[in-house]
Amino acid sequence: MRTYEQARESSRDPSIAVDFLFRSRLPYHALRLTLAGFFLVAAVYKFADLHGFADTIAAFGIVPAPLAGWTALFLPIAELVAALALAFDIRGGLSAITALTLLFIVVLAYGIALGLDIDCGCYGPGDPEAEAFSSLRTSLYRDFWFLALAGYCFFWRRLNRHRPLGIRESVQRLLRAVHH
Repeated sequence: MRTYEQARESSRDPSIAVDFLFRSRLPYHALRLTLAGFFLVAAVYKFADLHGFADTIAAFGIVPAPLAGWTALFLPIAELVAALALAFDIRGGLSAITALTLLFIVVLAYGIALGLDIDCGCYGPGDPEAEAFSSLRTSLYRDFWFLALAGYCFFWRRLNRHRPLGIRESVQRLLRAVHH
């Protein structure tokens, strides 16, 4: 058992914190689940008002108006699938979240560059996070944080030689758990 003095001295050693951050599973799982949770919530909000989300997509002017409805359906499905895959640490989930984040960063930067005065639609139409134009900037900054979280998860996996399970292995593991 460590004495108070030993514990106090070790708390001053930054290598302990760095080791915890990059070697322990706890921060990895917490940040991975946090990132998955943000995308899961975003998908649910978008599903709640697909027509409003389609209007938001059309307002950006990137997708032709006839395809805005299909895009409004596809994006929350992609977010939901990616979020669940990341939450259950299934191979491809983190890459999908990263790709979606990069897509959103490009769209938000495009909207800011054009000076669009619209809601970002990130958490569905009428996103309560901020007012109109500042919402695009705020959302862009948030997405850079999401990208940083994804980067941490990729780095942690590489450093710790962690390989997420494939879909087949995940289903087999789930079925074994249900039958036992």
